[in-house]
Amino acid sequence: MFLRFLFYFCLILSLQALYPFITIIRANETNEDVKIEVTFLPENCSQKAKRGDMLNAHYDGFLAKDGSQFYCSRTTEKGHPHWFVLGVGNIIKGLDVALQDMCPGEKRKVTIPPSLAYGEKGNGPVPPNATVIFEVELLHISRGPRSIEAFKEMDVDNNKELTKEEIKEYLKMEAKKLQTHKDESYFDDVVADVFLKNDHDADGTLSLKEYNIYNHDEL
Repeated sequence: MFLRFLFYFCLILSLQALYPFITIIRANETNEDVKIEVTFLPENCSQKAKRGDMLNAHYDGFLAKDGSQFYCSRTTEKGHPHWFVLGVGNIIKGLDVALQDMCPGEKRKVTIPPSLAYGEKGNGPVPPNATVIFEVELLHISRGPRSIEAFKEMDVDNNKELTKEEIKEYLKMEAKKLQTHKDESYFDDVVADVFLKNDHDADGTLSLKEYNIYNHDEL
């Protein structure tokens, strides 16, 4: 009996590895559903995104109607992963809902109704009343919305400015705590994105004023 139970238990685990996890979440504001498919789940999923966390992610956007792509963060010219704060309106409502409890390295495909995406007006290449699909890969989670505590931890020389090396070492330390292996190029890309979006005076360092939570594009 025990061996039979063990066999079926292992079979279930195997099937879960082969097929994506599918979840339907109903948003309270509109009473409409956001569909979430987990297409890849890393072995280490101990750190999970929650409201107020700073996330760094790649994403591709598609129109559900015909599958046409309206955005890709990996394009050669201007593509880069995006930083945003979860749950505070930096991104569309559907993504704020869909990325809850996501962990670094995880990939999700999320289908979002118009009321939780770009609404009746649309946005650029997204027409009015369009259901959209995002394929998201979460790269990194930082504690809190760019908190002063995190700034102080990175500012090892206590000069009120952050260098690329200080931020890179902090990210490496966080990855080590989570026992997550990342290539050197991963940390270089994340740091490059932080400075691209926030080093407004282009002096090669980030002041506390530049390192804030509100200067982020909406997805």
